[in-house]
Amino acid sequence: MTAPYDLATDLKALAKQCRHMARALKVAGMPGPRVTRPGFDALIRIIAGQQVSTSAAAGIWAKLEKNCGGKVTPEKILALNEPGLRASGFSGQKSRYALGLAEATVGGALDFKKLHKADTDTVRDTLTAYKGVGNWTADIYLMLCMGRGDVWPAADLALQAGIQHLQGLKKRPTAKQIEAIAEIWRPYRSSAAVLLWHYYGATRGADKSPLAKKPKAKAKIKARAKPKAKGK
Repeated sequence: MTAPYDLATDLKALAKQCRHMARALKVAGMPGPRVTRPGFDALIRIIAGQQVSTSAAAGIWAKLEKNCGGKVTPEKILALNEPGLRASGFSGQKSRYALGLAEATVGGALDFKKLHKADTDTVRDTLTAYKGVGNWTADIYLMLCMGRGDVWPAADLALQAGIQHLQGLKKRPTAKQIEAIAEIWRPYRSSAAVLLWHYYGATRGADKSPLAKKPKAKAKIKARAKPKAKGK
């Protein structure tokens, strides 16, 4: 197990060695911490956010927490079963993913305490062995839940778009292309990803990072009705 990365220290180092990182930090400012507590519930939350907006993901997660009585556990997921998960906003496919992970956790095949002590490659291999957990999901878990400092989720569309915007590229780069671009950010690629999400959110109006909180609804201001003109 490695210690969680130090976002502020990493970004200061990146800003010194890369003009693009320096500009992103100047424009968007220092992002807040993104690391959250690891475990079953964190992995399910990432799955809930697959291929949906951050706002939609936050809404689904809020419903699931409510339907689980405030805490998402493998036992409560199994009790909800597919109908309860569907009622929480999960698709049928994601419901089956969540149930499979819950069964593996209850049965002991998936042990999050042991996983937290494993090296990065072992964590990725263990998680991606389960349906619904691809490289992106495993990388987000490694970064945001385990605090691993040099993880790069190249398949993340917001990262690709953030790099395009920051570097003034004509087309959004592919996963393979941003893998090459990010080589200069080793061994701080997790912090680079957090800054890019923050930068893209700051320039596009919404936080694009996984596990971002649901944006607060803007208060509606009722316009006063204009007085009707009196007839002559």
